[in-house]
This record gives sequence, structure tokens and C-alpha cells, in this order.
Amino acid sequence: MGKTELFLTLFLFNIFFVMFVVAVMIYIRKYKQRKVEYLSEIQIKNEIHQKELLATQLEIQQATMQQIGRELHDNIGQKLTLVSLYTQQMLYENKVPEVSDRIDQVSQIINQSLQDLRSLSKTLTDDNISQKEIITLIQEEVDNTNAFKKCEVFFEHNFEQLELEFVHKNVLLRIIQEFIQNSIKHSQCKNIFIELNTSEENLWELCIKDDGVGFDSSKKLSNGIGLTNMKNRAKIIGADFIFESKINGGTQLNIRFKNKP
Repeated sequence: MGKTELFLTLFLFNIFFVMFVVAVMIYIRKYKQRKVEYLSEIQIKNEIHQKELLATQLEIQQATMQQIGRELHDNIGQKLTLVSLYTQQMLYENKVPEVSDRIDQVSQIINQSLQDLRSLSKTLTDDNISQKEIITLIQEEVDNTNAFKKCEVFFEHNFEQLELEFVHKNVLLRIIQEFIQNSIKHSQCKNIFIELNTSEENLWELCIKDDGVGFDSSKKLSNGIGLTNMKNRAKIIGADFIFESKINGGTQLNIRFKNKP
């Protein structure tokens, strides 16, 4: 074999070798790209699946609350109404002043309990949420909490009227209820502050905080059922969720729902 043929053979071999290496590199690159796309697709599917699970869980929870609300209204409410009528009849028929006073006291307690029961029933069945604006709903919750005199709740907002879909009103109200209940039970707070504002960037932003004892949010306590419920509700509608708590520094929650571009 002459030098020319040897050179040509080596040249072709090098070309084929380079082409082989390039082909392998392209294959590896495409394989990695397909793998990334596959993992991304799996992640998206998992996120969708998780949202569907959360939505189903909350739907079941909501349906249960509605059933309880209807049961309170239709069963216990009717019984309390019947007892109220009986006491009114006893009050009318009784002629002894001292006994009449006691019957009247019992009647007032029953009527107040019946009023509270109807209010609770409306809250649980969501009729209240559908028919009222978010400001009214939050203010009612604030007034109900202040009536117990365990702590004082303040509510401020920067708008006169905010039209929200049912799901947004439901999420806001349930999160506020959850936060207030947790603060009263665990934080030993004296005050709770609620702000609901709207801006060019955010359709709405909820800020709610207390002046309680707080806790170390990095520990497992932050994964309690109450906090998980609030996170899940915010996640379903795609709202940003920021939770902070410090020992002796109170607890604060910010939830933002951004305007669509």
C-alpha cells in the first residue's frame, strides 16, 4: 500500500471517527433533552394530579360542611323553634311571677341559641358567601369574633367594592376563619389585624397577623392541619402564600392573587 493510499485511509478513518463521535454526542444530547422533557411532563402531570386531589379533598370537606349546615337548620333548628314555642305558651299560661321570670329567661336563651344556629348554618351551607360581598363577609366574621371578647379583631381595606368569584370569596373567608381560630387557641394574642387590599399588580392581597407568642415556623408545628388547609386553599386558586412566625414575635400570613396580564 502506497503512502497516498495509507494517508487517504487514515483521513477517511478520522472523518468517520469524528462523525461517529459527533453522532454519539448528538444522540446523548437529544437523550438528555428528551429525559428533561419527560421529567418536566411528569412533574406537570403530578402537579395537576395534586391540585385535583386537593380540589377533591376540599370539595368533600365543603360538601360535609354543607350537609352539617342543612342538618343544623332542618333538624336541630326546628326542634329549638318548637321548644321556643312551648316556652312562649308556658309563659302565657303561667300566673306565678317568679316562675314566669325564669321561663322568660329560658325563652331568651333559646331564641339567642336559635339565632346563632341559623347564622352558623348559613355560614356552613355557603348561601351566605354567594349572596354577600367579601367586605361584608369578613366584617361579619370580625364582629362574631369580637362578640366573644377573647381578643380584638381589626379589619381594614382600600376599596369600596371588590367583585370576586365565589371560589375566591370562599378561600379568603375560610383562611381568615382558620387563622383567627388558630390565633385564639394557640397564640394567646390580644389583637388580630386583617387587611384586604387591591392594586394594579394584585387583584387582591390579604394580610392577617396577630400579636401572640408565635412559634418557630421551621419546626414541624408549622405543618399542622390548620396551616396545611390554608396552604391548600391558596394553592388551588394559584395564589402566593407567605407565612411567618417568630417566638414572641407574633404570626403573619400574606396571600396574593396577581392580576392576569
